[in-house]
Amino acid sequence: MSITVTKITKTFGSQIALDHISFSIAKGEIVGFLGPNGAGKSTMMRILTTYSKADSGNAMVDGHDVVESKPAVQRSIGYLPEHNPLYLDMYVREYLGFNANAYKTDTARIEEVIEQTGLTPEAHKKIGQLSKGYRQRVGLAAALLHNPEVLILDEPTTGLDPNQLIEIRKLIRNIGKTKTVLLSTHIMKEVEAVCDRVIIINKGVLVADKKLDELRDVEEQIIEVEFDYRVEEVLLNNLPHVSRVKNTGGFVYELTFSTETDMRPAVFDFAHDNQLKTLQLSRKNKNLESLFSELTNT
Repeated sequence: MSITVTKITKTFGSQIALDHISFSIAKGEIVGFLGPNGAGKSTMMRILTTYSKADSGNAMVDGHDVVESKPAVQRSIGYLPEHNPLYLDMYVREYLGFNANAYKTDTARIEEVIEQTGLTPEAHKKIGQLSKGYRQRVGLAAALLHNPEVLILDEPTTGLDPNQLIEIRKLIRNIGKTKTVLLSTHIMKEVEAVCDRVIIINKGVLVADKKLDELRDVEEQIIEVEFDYRVEEVLLNNLPHVSRVKNTGGFVYELTFSTETDMRPAVFDFAHDNQLKTLQLSRKNKNLESLFSELTNT
């Protein structure tokens, strides 16, 4: 495994940031690392990149212990933080050369990563002259310079326009063919477009570890309905195949059914039988956003 995390726990005073977290990621996987603000994602990434030490448990990156073999772990990881630390007055090649010197990497590698990340048309410019999308490419190029086995990307597409998003997604997918990628983001569509699998943590606890194909194959559907009057949830729980009822505000209800059969007629009949009017009635398939909401709104 490229990344193995075993019962990692980290506290800050009385606050538990990570509570016995365990997961593993194989080479060639692109994994979305999700959770609401304060869930513990950044803490976990800091531990994996050796910037922070867990209170208990252990983590391995490319076969190296993050505590006992820090230099080996750092050589194995390419890290793109959320706030991309670039020297805007430097030229692209100058900046990559500066990083190559720090890594003691052959300067020939600079041209390789420039081509790999699609920076060739902009490589002669100062970083401060580049668009946000190209600045992200510079950050990725720097992270790839030493040819690491593992890439950890923290919000790599924040602030990009739709065209830039498509380009960075394609780049990440190409990189993921030969490397392990752990991608942290709040953008669910980003994960669905790029990742093979998702790991979700909430309040320091791992609440889901699923392949996206498994998520898509779940025989569930969500019906959103708005009545003209408040309904006791216990009545809605009597509907066939219903597994979850949630009032999302006012007279709007989100009903989750464990069946592929379209349940909108059943909801409509329920309204008729109870002398209710349906102001809106729509079906949406189970997706990553609904799973995330279900697991983290606690």
